[in-house]
Amino acid sequence: MPCGDYLSMIGGILVLKEQSATGTRNFEMGAAQKVAVITGASQGIGAALVKAYRDRNYGLVATARSMPPSSDDNIVAVAGDITERETAVRVINAAMARFGRIDTLINNAGVFIAKPFAEYTAADYATMVGVNLTGFFHITQLAVAEMERQGAGHVVQITTTLVDHALAAVPSVLASLTKGGLAAATKSLATEYARRGIRVNAVAPGVIKTPMHGPETYAQLAALHPIGHMGEIGDIVGAILYLEDASFVTGDILHVDGGQSAGH
Repeated sequence: MPCGDYLSMIGGILVLKEQSATGTRNFEMGAAQKVAVITGASQGIGAALVKAYRDRNYGLVATARSMPPSSDDNIVAVAGDITERETAVRVINAAMARFGRIDTLINNAGVFIAKPFAEYTAADYATMVGVNLTGFFHITQLAVAEMERQGAGHVVQITTTLVDHALAAVPSVLASLTKGGLAAATKSLATEYARRGIRVNAVAPGVIKTPMHGPETYAQLAALHPIGHMGEIGDIVGAILYLEDASFVTGDILHVDGGQSAGH
């Protein structure tokens, strides 16, 4: 055992406590390792989710169009286009081959194109429907099938608060069309699978500081939120981890938007 690690018993479960410069992490030794599949995992919220779930000792299958290999034996990296069913098949097969189970699917991959409705192109439409809806459909269908065999699972979508509170300053009909579809699907799936042990929820962010927003836009974007500032990636990660632990919550759209959905 590496220097600085030690074993203890918590609630009847043998736990490995790993001490490092960043703190102490607990790893359950007497329980099966849980497994999460995360899409759009190469950067931003997706990359932060990979770290957060590994900190909880989950096995991970992380996928994105450009997904670099991982040196962590508990992370399987799968590069591929989420709009293609073949990618979803490879991701789910990788999870089952490496870990033998899927406990959580986080549909984080998404595209947001804001422009006046009349200026959207056919290519814009195809891109947003492909990533936001088609990608969700393929991988969720396959993951839910495995969860149903297990009798348990959790699916989380990332939508947008603009579905419920449109802003004239942010013309984004295609985002509302596609992410709104995810919000509706979340409730439908939650109802369909509630008695089969599968929970389905979504997080609806406001504007979050991710690589898609340059610092020069922060002041303008902060003004969109009643709370007066943009959200941080950690706010979304924290919301998803809350849903992960909230065994009595399903069919919920959790708004993490600085009050934007409450009014402006």
